[in-house]
Amino acid sequence: MESVIELKYALDTFYFLVMGAFVMLMACGFAMLEAGLVRSKNTAEILTKNIVLYSVACTMYLLCGYSLMYPGEGLNALIPGLPSILGGGDNEAAAVIASEGDIYYSGLSDFFFQAVFVAAAMSIVSGAVAERMKLWSFLLFAVFMTGFIYPIEGYWKWGGGFLDQKGFLDFAGSGVVHMAGATAALAGVLLLGARKGKYGPNGQVNAIPGANLPLATLGTFLLWFGWFGFNGGSELVVSDVAESNAVSLIFVNTNAAAAGGCILALITSQIMFKKADLTMALNGALAGLVSITAEPLTPTPLLATIIGGIGGIIVVLSIVFLDKNKIDDPVGAISVHGTAGIWGLLAVCLSNSDASLGSQILGIVVIFGWVFAASLIVWSIIKATMGIRVSDEEESKGLDVTDCGLDAYPEFTK
Repeated sequence: MESVIELKYALDTFYFLVMGAFVMLMACGFAMLEAGLVRSKNTAEILTKNIVLYSVACTMYLLCGYSLMYPGEGLNALIPGLPSILGGGDNEAAAVIASEGDIYYSGLSDFFFQAVFVAAAMSIVSGAVAERMKLWSFLLFAVFMTGFIYPIEGYWKWGGGFLDQKGFLDFAGSGVVHMAGATAALAGVLLLGARKGKYGPNGQVNAIPGANLPLATLGTFLLWFGWFGFNGGSELVVSDVAESNAVSLIFVNTNAAAAGGCILALITSQIMFKKADLTMALNGALAGLVSITAEPLTPTPLLATIIGGIGGIIVVLSIVFLDKNKIDDPVGAISVHGTAGIWGLLAVCLSNSDASLGSQILGIVVIFGWVFAASLIVWSIIKATMGIRVSDEEESKGLDVTDCGLDAYPEFTK
């Protein structure tokens, strides 16, 4: 019996680590997607943001974020308590609860998996504020987002806080991760303003094409791949027949939702713009993935395709809506992760009999309200002290030269 327990422990720990590595690959996906959708003069800067934000997220989550999000026993359902380095995320052998037969995994495998999640949330912000935000202001915000803002709302759901007690369901993070990242981005964009030339004096929207659509497409495929770890790993274990079947269904539903989102976003763009817009297809696939993330286990594959497809339609409409209201998001991150995230949380009620529409709406309102208010305060303090927007001259030259002192495509300047 002891050897069977140790084998299950090792298998589940290994699965958790591999799924975490899948999610870590999403950092590359975000970097490639954003580098493809910004102009060439801002490519090196957006890549710098992505690799450094990942590093900041992992460090802050180690220092305080993880223990805030998973304190064991919080002060109460609202306040997790004071943080400590890694909290309970050490490598002690997991206990076996004989009465329930549950086998646990290494605490550090859980920490690693959760750390790459918080990095994904912060990556959402970088694309929305691209091409006009100061590098160091962005990285300072990343410290607060990954160390405090995200872990506290994460505690409310995944750490056993009050949202979890109220019955709010969010399997892998349509709200906790994606909507939260989009909300922080929205607060920053509202204070930051639009890129120069994006909107005309009479309300017209001027397209600012990205520099490298092949790179953006590669980034989308990398994110799609990483999402199997994002959703599949959230099942936590795989060491028995029931869990293996559950993970298999999650993988199938995740893939189906992405495909549905891509197809219907492309059809929607053809109807609205009379063109098969590649960027809308890419964002449609990502919106489908976000939409299924709140509940990838209970839908049938056909329903998952429909949920993702509706997310694909919604994201096109949301991008157009934000542009009409002069909210400039160069990569569509707020729509992909925010609007589709809200839809995903509501869509839980379509297949999960334990879901309550009231609880889902409560979770949406609470997460949005907390992250928006906290982010707006932090962004405002940074704006008042060191500023958040580059000068007109720096924006015109491009942030590669002004912030990083190099060009991503130097041969283009000769």
